[in-house]
Amino acid sequence: MTTQVIVLNGGSSAGKTGITRCLQAVLPHPWLTFGVDTLIQAMPASMRTSAAGIEFTPDGGVSVGSEFRTLEAAWIEGISTMARAGARVIVDEVFLGGAASQERWQKGLGDLHTLWVGVRCDSAVAAGREVARGDRVTGMAVSQADVVHRGVLYDLEVDTTHAEPMECARAIAAQVR
Repeated sequence: MTTQVIVLNGGSSAGKTGITRCLQAVLPHPWLTFGVDTLIQAMPASMRTSAAGIEFTPDGGVSVGSEFRTLEAAWIEGISTMARAGARVIVDEVFLGGAASQERWQKGLGDLHTLWVGVRCDSAVAAGREVARGDRVTGMAVSQADVVHRGVLYDLEVDTTHAEPMECARAIAAQVR
């Protein structure tokens, strides 16, 4: 069975985006990549400061509301439809709800052959990356480092604490059929 979707789950600044770029370079066929940041950027600015949308607290916390969930469900369905139509898709996700987040994706992806990958990183290392990036709320990396993995089942886990994105991408690519 051919892998149609790769879902990378990890906290902010864990290295998922770097891994997705490397995967696109090493996998033998074209793969599209979409991340939760893509969804958030596509939303009206008013939804990024609304209790019904998504809110970022000064300490790095994130909360999402009902309007966000409605758009997220449509987004998951859209990505699933692209994969069913023949596109290979890499999803760069942050499962804030741990197992419940994975369940939403499993429901949306249905029978698509999906490779579930946990992207781990020591919280102190991720926090250093967060500061260096300068585009994240300070504290987000530490608050998400462990919670995003709670109850989530993976086919493979990689740890970017010491491994480079290309090394992780090659390990993931070896699992793609």
